Order: sequence, then structure tokens, then C-alpha cells
Amino acid sequence: MTTIVFNRRTLLAAGGAVLASGVSGLLLPARAEGLAPTPSMRGGTNNYREGAAIVDRIGKGGFWMTGTVRRAGDGAPLAGQRIQIWAHTTEGQEHEPQSHGATLTDKNGVFRLEMPQIIPVFGQPHGHLAYDSGEFKAVFLRPVMRSAKETSLEAHFVLQPV
Repeated sequence: MTTIVFNRRTLLAAGGAVLASGVSGLLLPARAEGLAPTPSMRGGTNNYREGAAIVDRIGKGGFWMTGTVRRAGDGAPLAGQRIQIWAHTTEGQEHEPQSHGATLTDKNGVFRLEMPQIIPVFGQPHGHLAYDSGEFKAVFLRPVMRSAKETSLEAHFVLQPV
């Protein structure tokens, strides 16, 4: 059995070994260094309405649009960011005002907005989302659903400062 003697010399040697090996870096939060910004998608700006109102829900609901907003580079979650959402739904077409609404991200950079079921237009069920608040570069997304039977759609933003 090995006996470890704790004296000033062994404590200094152990501390030096920790610093030299970089283990102290484990005490810092993990970072996503070099996380690239999300590019805008072709067709993402179709029927965009600048300044759409922040709402609790679009229409009668039943479908969930969710996602996250993070900062490019370090991947930090961004709270209080405005995300506009619109789509062709069972209650209206994507160019109609009742099909638009916006929400804010929570402290973890997560957004969630209930809306009517998305239905296919031009053969593809899809949603539109935009970040356009000005602190970061605008990003417009147009994610396509695998099936019109899905009841939720996710989109994730990685934003680059202006």
C-alpha cells in the first residue's frame, strides 16, 4: 500500500503538474469556439413583414415552431432576441397578417411559438423565420418539413454581430 505524504513540497509539485497539464481548463465552461454564423436561406424573405407584433400564439394553435439563438464564435445563448415566424397554415396564407407573429428568446436562447398547422404550398410544407432586430446581422430561414403530418418544426440561429 502506498502512503501519500502531504507537505508543502508535494502540494506545490501537484499544483504545478495541474497547471502544466492544462487540467485547470476543465474548471471553465465549455465553449464552441469558431461556431460559424447561420447563412440566410434562399426564399426565406418571401412575405416577410417588418415589425410583426410579438404574440403569445398565432391563430388557434396546434403546431409548435421552436429553436435556439446563439452567438457566432463562442456559441453563447442569446436571451431577449426577437424571432418573427410566418407560414401557410390551415388558418391563412403566408402573405396574410394573421399568419405572422414574433416571439422572444428566453434566458437560454430558446424560442417557442404555437401556431396553426402548417400545410403545403408549392408542394412543400415549410415555415419562415427571421431574426432582424439589428444587434446582429439579419438571418432569414425557410425550413422544409419532411411531412405535412408533423406537428412541430425546429430552426436554429447562430448570429454574427453587425
